[in-house]
Amino acid sequence: MTYQEAIDYLYSRLPMFQNQGARAYKPGLTTTREFCARLGNPQNSFKSIHIAGTNGKGSTSHMLAAVLQQSGYKVGLYTSPHLKSFTERIRINGEVVDETFVVEFVEAHRDFIESAMPSFFEVTVAMAFAYFARQGVDMAVVEVGMGGRLDSTNIIVPEVSVITNISFDHMQYLGDTLPKIAAEKAGIIKPGVPVVVSESAEQEVIDVFVNKATEANADLYLAENLVDLREVRYDPESLHIRAVEHVSDGDRELALTLDLSGNYQEKNVKGVLIALRILQEKGFEISEEAVVEGLRRVKETTGLKGRWQTLRLLPRVICDTAHNQAGLQSILQQLRGLDYRQLRFVLGFVADKDLATILALFPKNASYYFCQPANTRAIPAPQLAAKALEYGITGEAFDNVNRALEKALKDSSSEDVIYVGGSTFVVADLDQL
Repeated sequence: MTYQEAIDYLYSRLPMFQNQGARAYKPGLTTTREFCARLGNPQNSFKSIHIAGTNGKGSTSHMLAAVLQQSGYKVGLYTSPHLKSFTERIRINGEVVDETFVVEFVEAHRDFIESAMPSFFEVTVAMAFAYFARQGVDMAVVEVGMGGRLDSTNIIVPEVSVITNISFDHMQYLGDTLPKIAAEKAGIIKPGVPVVVSESAEQEVIDVFVNKATEANADLYLAENLVDLREVRYDPESLHIRAVEHVSDGDRELALTLDLSGNYQEKNVKGVLIALRILQEKGFEISEEAVVEGLRRVKETTGLKGRWQTLRLLPRVICDTAHNQAGLQSILQQLRGLDYRQLRFVLGFVADKDLATILALFPKNASYYFCQPANTRAIPAPQLAAKALEYGITGEAFDNVNRALEKALKDSSSEDVIYVGGSTFVVADLDQL
């Protein structure tokens, strides 16, 4: 079996949420536990950090991994979905999983896969844990796929848990109110394991975390109350801040330059700093210099792409994987702060999004180029254009993002700004990424 044959087998044989949506959603931990037991429970052989949240968990995961790598640790990183290659989901010190391991894993466990019929995500979680154990990582940073309580990753007992953000997304699976969604995310809180909440939230959401942490006898840290960000300044590829942590032994001040420049990183970095402080208190050797240098080189160190990423400057083209109401609100706020002659949007979405709420966010005086990602759940571009028209938004329809971007560039002056997004899968299809 070649690598391509192994990947084709997984894609064709297993239900995959990013392509099939609800038909591929398989909540619960039973199959993952069975698979990992067959593997000798590799998740018990390494220390870990567990990260959940509606938005920001990918950026948070990569920032933590970058700092730990800078501190000299061998760091596994499990995230999803991937942008270009399946191997991006499983990394060690920034290097993607070896294709030969993927082939060996599929061949060795094909009988279990065909008898137990796990989801695509369950197989990738087990594969990641097996790879991390074989390679002897010191720490694995593990991103939740969706929710938390019933997510396949939730068989680990981490050193610290982080919950980044609670907002509306995947309501058909996680609940139709913020407290219900918070309860699913809070499912990663383990007995005696400290938990960090990165962002401030409605009191009813905070109450969910307080109650769950109390029940689990887990220390709860609200990062919004523990970190102040001052002298915040942006340039096209960087975020400059002076961060002041209020900790038990006195304030600690760090001058930081993040190579992740989306304004939402201001919220994520607070949770990152407190999680790192907890690890320091647990005996992990993480110097201030490692924090500063790690956050300065996240993209270089971990391979992160698609977060407020500038693809070119004249005209400025920015892409981002934000795909729900809260994420896109943050993006639009930052776009409003830019200087431009004309703002242009290249947008595509998948079918489970609340288009009515999302489209109402966008300005009517911008130029629009609608596209559809190469994904079976994609909303056809003509259908998206027709729906947008109901909200006073007019634009052309294209069958893929690259043709849409090509037309946007052709229409632009050097003083324009073009934003590409609406879906992770739109960004993934970009030739320039």
